[in-house]
Amino acid sequence: MMAFLSLLALLTALLAPGLQRERPSGNDELTLDSARPLIDNPRTRVWDLSWTKGVPASMERTSTNALWISVAPTPGTVVYWPKGAERRAAQSSGTPAHMVVVDIKDAPAGTLENKSGFPNAFPRPGSKKILENDRVVVWDYTWTLGQPTAMHFHDKDALVVYLKKGAVKSTTPDGKSDVTLRTEGKTAFNARARVHTETLVEGESRAIITEFK
Repeated sequence: MMAFLSLLALLTALLAPGLQRERPSGNDELTLDSARPLIDNPRTRVWDLSWTKGVPASMERTSTNALWISVAPTPGTVVYWPKGAERRAAQSSGTPAHMVVVDIKDAPAGTLENKSGFPNAFPRPGSKKILENDRVVVWDYTWTLGQPTAMHFHDKDALVVYLKKGAVKSTTPDGKSDVTLRTEGKTAFNARARVHTETLVEGESRAIITEFK
């Protein structure tokens, strides 16, 4: 409860009052001044927004369930906005602000039964659950350099927002590997039904990972 209150206080400081914009009634989608979303699929629609002064005109009220994930100036701060809630953009007077806005669509439940013989991807050592409701589970996870995760099964689609720069190697049960460099603010959507292990091989890596139920 104390952690929740601390987060609420931080967000209250970041979210400037009096900046709400009027919206047309009946809007059931996130509309960002005709901007193209970074990701748009049956599960989610995602925008990546940055600003250095005031608030971006494109940060509008929505009537859908949504997440705001901060990359800067408070990396890893997450706010969940329930359907119909009034929302305000964080104001900046010069400090760079970077936010990933996640629209959660009304898609059918997508969690798979795990028949792989491996544990589910989460929870795992190094992970912290920061939010869960009937739509999503949100994790704050930090990889440890040179330490592989257990081989695991992803039973849910997941959106990953990276907060640090590092290279992670993914290895499947047949021994095939690939290495991907992720930088601060990089966002990726990973489909369910994957089995692999992950190893941080360079730099640092922390991410906010949203699993869609």
